[in-house]
Amino acid sequence: MLPRSSRALAVLAGVLLAGAAWAEPLGIGTPATREEIASQDIDVRADGAGLPPGHGSVEEGARVFAAQCAACHAASADAKGIAPPLVGGQGTLTSAKPLKTVGSYWPYATTLFDYVRRAMPFNAPQSLSNEQVYAVTAYVLHLNGIVPADAVLDAHSLPAVRMPNRDGFRSVWPN
Repeated sequence: MLPRSSRALAVLAGVLLAGAAWAEPLGIGTPATREEIASQDIDVRADGAGLPPGHGSVEEGARVFAAQCAACHAASADAKGIAPPLVGGQGTLTSAKPLKTVGSYWPYATTLFDYVRRAMPFNAPQSLSNEQVYAVTAYVLHLNGIVPADAVLDAHSLPAVRMPNRDGFRSVWPN
């Protein structure tokens, strides 16, 4: 029997070969326009590439969080909401019950921005403006003690935020 990784490669090769055999278009749908593609091309990399214009403060973020996020994450963003906690957990990653939050686990602040921008609020993903996403990001980082109360984040300052667990991950990207 092949090792697990070899079996996975064999399955992948089979899928690719099957896809290559189906060279004729199905005749359904329409090609996406540049505008349609651009509207979905909103990813943000760890180094900040892809961050949009705009800015947001901790103070603005508190208001947006109360209106858009607190219903699920609780007003304090801790474990009392129906959604996972966003704060706490510092020092627990090596314990028997680690609490993986933005402040204890996430290696890049830009990941928080990217996730909020794409997926939050849960009931209306991608409904927040860039300014609101910067503000919520600033507020959640402040709740975790990572940025001060007067912080204002934008495409320049957000990638410079050093997360507590930045060195807890091994990069797969070449330097």
